Amino acid sequence: MGFDVEQMQNALGVAGSLSCGLMEFARSGTGAMVKRLHLGRAAESGVLAASLAADGFTGPVSVLEGEFGFLRVFCGDGYDAGELTRGLGDSYATRSIMLKRFPCHITAHTSVQAILDLRAEHGYDGADVASIHIAGNDKMARVNNITSPADIMMAQYSIPFCVALAHVRDPRDPRSFDESALRDPRIRSLCERVAITIDDDRPTPLAATVTVTLKDGRVLRRSVTGFKGTPEQPLDRDELREKFLLLTRHCTADDMGKMFDRLQNLERETDLDWIGIRAA
Repeated sequence: MGFDVEQMQNALGVAGSLSCGLMEFARSGTGAMVKRLHLGRAAESGVLAASLAADGFTGPVSVLEGEFGFLRVFCGDGYDAGELTRGLGDSYATRSIMLKRFPCHITAHTSVQAILDLRAEHGYDGADVASIHIAGNDKMARVNNITSPADIMMAQYSIPFCVALAHVRDPRDPRSFDESALRDPRIRSLCERVAITIDDDRPTPLAATVTVTLKDGRVLRRSVTGFKGTPEQPLDRDELREKFLLLTRHCTADDMGKMFDRLQNLERETDLDWIGIRAA
């Protein structure tokens, strides 16, 4: 195809995600566009596998437990095949899915929520901030402490960026995380003033204590142990509706509102053709 060096590097990088959803982009700080590909590619492969089987396409019957099957290849010899059927029919993984209120990495959610709480209480904005300190877990300090993200996908992985953005834009709106945000000098400047350390005494794995020092000398502090969107604190119907409409703002609001209401009663629908028509 006549690729130059950069195109060839990108082709290999994307191929890694197509093979098994590699997370190297998070360490390299480049090519985070593939993050968008991972879940969609997995869903696509599942639909493709089911469709091929429906048409008579065959696969190995020992794909799970065989000598070169899934369990031995990915788990080694210490796998427990019983885990595949444990709770089958009673326990559903979909009930533990997290619906993100903010379109950024999950490690940033407690810190972003703390910023929104502090701003609502004290009425300050980004121009008033001298520095921000976040005490959280090891991953926050080691992996997500990205002060100068190279692209918008890495910016969504960056706690400093997300916290800075929450001072300038609405962190609930996916459109806030666009290319202009990456170039916004107010956000970039705030990113450089965020420090993250490890708090071994935090009450929950994702808990964070955020301390904002203002230029007038005031020190504001907020600890957040959990956030809306988790199985423990699910979004209520109004919050789900808000998120759905934010994600579909390119469509007619009235149509999307009606679709949301209809989706809440999906189990009573006899066909789903209307979803495809509306979303086209």
